[in-house]
Amino acid sequence: MELIGPTPEGLKVHVYVTGGEVFGPNIQGEILPVGGDWLTIRPDGVGLLNVRATMNTEDGALIYTFYTGMTDFGENPYEKLLKGEVSQEESHVRCRPVLLTAHPDYTWLNRIFCLGIGRISADRSAIICDMYAVK
Repeated sequence: MELIGPTPEGLKVHVYVTGGEVFGPNIQGEILPVGGDWLTIRPDGVGLLNVRATMNTEDGALIYTFYTGMTDFGENPYEKLLKGEVSQEESHVRCRPVLLTAHPDYTWLNRIFCLGIGRISADRSAIICDMYAVK
């Protein structure tokens, strides 16, 4: 985590993507250790997500994803982060992922509208998120 500090928009924090996994009925793979979350924390404790990442499927397709969303870090995350304290409490995430690829087996992803519902697990330094295609 890289603390940029207080700005007119809120507290800026960069969190780097270090990896992960993706699994579902039509896609299996890993999240590559590139990208990050250019997070803004408002004074009221709401975090505004701005995430970019790349997935690599089991069959070698690269899928770019980005999403914006919100999470509620509770009371005083501003002050705590400025003191170097990171909350160990979970917080809920609601996001709108976009998936883009040129791989012919996955171009269906370019056409779907997604909704993500999950949580930030501070003790694991992870976002665990279920993504749904909205029809």
